[in-house]
Formats: sequence, structure tokens, C-alpha cells
Amino acid sequence: MVNRQPPQGLLFGLPISLIWGFVAIAVFMTGDGIELAFLSRYVVDLGFSPTQATLLFTVYGLLAAISSWGSGVLAETFGPRRIMLIGVAAWIVFHVLFLIFGLEQQNYTLMVVFYGIRGLAYPLFIYAFMVWIAQVTPGARMASAMGWFWSMYCIGIGLLGNWIPSLSISRIGFINTLWVGVFWVAVAGLMIMYLVKERGAGKPDDAVTLVERLKTLSSGVTIIAERRGMFLIVLVRIICNLSLFGLPVILPLYLTSVEVGFSMEQWLHLWGVMFVVSIFTNVIWGQIGDRLGWLIQMRWFGCIGCALSSLAFYYLPQFYGAHFEIALIAAIGFGISVTAFVPMGAVFLALAPEQKGAAISAHNLAAGLSNFMGPGIATLFIATLGIKGVVWIYAGLYVAGAVLTFFIPVHQPRLSQQVSRYTSAAEPTQPL
Repeated sequence: MVNRQPPQGLLFGLPISLIWGFVAIAVFMTGDGIELAFLSRYVVDLGFSPTQATLLFTVYGLLAAISSWGSGVLAETFGPRRIMLIGVAAWIVFHVLFLIFGLEQQNYTLMVVFYGIRGLAYPLFIYAFMVWIAQVTPGARMASAMGWFWSMYCIGIGLLGNWIPSLSISRIGFINTLWVGVFWVAVAGLMIMYLVKERGAGKPDDAVTLVERLKTLSSGVTIIAERRGMFLIVLVRIICNLSLFGLPVILPLYLTSVEVGFSMEQWLHLWGVMFVVSIFTNVIWGQIGDRLGWLIQMRWFGCIGCALSSLAFYYLPQFYGAHFEIALIAAIGFGISVTAFVPMGAVFLALAPEQKGAAISAHNLAAGLSNFMGPGIATLFIATLGIKGVVWIYAGLYVAGAVLTFFIPVHQPRLSQQVSRYTSAAEPTQPL
């Protein structure tokens, strides 16, 4: 993948030409994530087992992984805008089928089928937009741009996605809260359709054939096998979000149990605070990572921080019970730590600067596998090891990820030189 137009203006690392697209990410993820922190608890309350509840998310994550892998190539072949709109349409259709024929009928098979297929939709939206960002952002500012991307992601899936159900569940119930998601996703589609201006980017590159695109897609897998550094960063990328996708599946079962005593509203507020912190730290870590060093930041603040904060989510309630203020320590710590992985996308591109399409494909595949393996680990071990054992598995894998970062040979572009070249070429010049 190449940058097919002169770089657009940046404001603190945010590509100004795509500003409404960033807002649309927040709006879309509000609808997509509205059920994330309470659906497992609701499924168990319907009479299904914890293993069945986690399996629902595991199947979802598996199909999301497949979609994540191909979304970048699809965006380059047909244009990011078109793929994002296809993602919106698919999300709405299968979410409605999930609600009507799955949850409302308490048909577990159809719940798994329709919720799983819905998992194909959201990567088409968010990772197609990541391609759009890569088309207009200078390499030395990619971590900053990704910081803004993940901040919008957190505003949606975390802040609004938790705040809305914390208010609505007690008033309109679980099912009606899930219906609210359709509204948010539809609005995001309208924003992409009418508010994001092309300005030369976001269109398919007709000079590249579909066969060449498919080769790029397959190279996203082969490049992992051919390059040791790419293989290792894929492993770290899978590890980095295990708790982000796994904890909201298992923690509602633990924290709202009789043993601990949190209410569902308290749990949603707790997880929401984590994402409030993430909104700011995504941008901050993006700026710091471009200066401190991408791998140093991810190793100590990302991997080790996530290991400790994941354990804190389990052990603080063991010692202090349903003490909301004490539990906030874990939430805030996790919010700071998980966002330290913001430079991840920039590392992938730096490891294969001549094969950007393959690098993005590999990144997206690893991101999807993280979505799959987070709840997948819970599905495999919750019945035998319990929630405590699952949390320890997450923590151990984070420590392993920290060790792996010592062996990743990445050359980080020097910020001062690339920014200098960018500001002299961009017209009009925008403040950084």
C-alpha cells in the first residue's frame, strides 16, 4: 500500500481531512460495544452456562479475526468508504437477526450463528478506516494518528458503550438496550457517507488488480513466516488485547456474584472509567511513543502494566469486597496500561516499509486473533480453573509478551527529520 496523495494537514497528529471519520469511529463503536460488558451476564441469567456465554464471544472473535485479516485489502481494492458502508449494513442486518431469532427466542444455536456473523462487520468498518489513515499520514506521525484512532474507539466502546446501558438497563431492560445499538451504527454510516470528504484519498487504486490485492492478502500471512520480527510482533499484538476482550466477558460473572457483591450498574461504571482514562492516554501514549521509543513503551507500560492491572481486577475485590473506589485502582491502571500499545500499528509498518499492505494485513489478522483468543481462553479454562485461573493465564501471557519485545528488530523513524520534511511539503502547513 502506498500513500497516493500529498499528506494532508495534521493537528496534534490528527489528519484534519478525516476528522468526521474519527468521530464516526466513536459513534459506530458505541453501537457495536453497547452489549460488551453485560451480555455474558445476561446470557447466564437466561439459564445458559458460563462456558456457553464465553463461547458466544469466542465464535464472534473468530469471525472478526477472519474479517480483520481481509478488511485492509478489501479497502484498498474497493475503497475504504465503500467497505465501511458494507460493514454498517451487515452489522445492522445480523444484529437484528441476533435479537429477534436468537436472544428473544432463547435459541442458543441462532444466537451463536447471528452474533458470530455480526463479528464479520465491525472490522470492515474500523480497519478500512485504518487504511484511510495510512494513506494520508506521514510515517513519523503514525503512532500519534493511531492514538487518535484508538481514542475514538475507546470513546465509543468504552465511555458511551458503558454509560448508555448503565442508565438504560434499569429503565428499558436488556433487550431494548441492545436495540439502541442499531441507531448508533446507522448514524455512523450516514456520517461516512455524507460528511467525510475524499480529497483524493479513500478511493480504490485502479492501477492495482484484484489478483495483486489477493497476493497482498496472502502475503500478510507469508510475511509472518518469512520475517522473525514480524512473527514476534504478531504474537505481541495478539497478547496485548487479551484482557481487553476477555475481562468484560468474565468479570461481570465474578464482580456481580454474591461472593463479591457489585451491582451491574457499578460494574458498568467501573469498566467505563477504564475507557474514560483510555481516551486521554491513547493520545498521550501516541505522542510519547514517537519520542520515548515504541517497544520500550509497549514492554514496560503495556505488557507489565496489563499483567499487574489484570490481576488487580481479581484480587482487590478479594481483599476489599465491593469497594468501588478501591476497584477503581485496577480500572485506572488497566486504562493507562492497555493504551501503551498505541504504537503497535507503526511497528508493523516499520518492520515492512516496502510491503505496507502486507504489514497492515498481518496487523489486522493479529488484532482479530486477540479478539478471538481473549474470550477463547476463558471458554477453555473457566470450567476447570475458574475466573482466577483465567486471569492468571492473561497475566502470564503479558509477561511473555514483554520478553518477546526484546527480540523485535524495529527501526523507528526519527521524528524531527520526517516532520521537517512533511511541514515543508504540506500545503497549507498545519500545526503539529
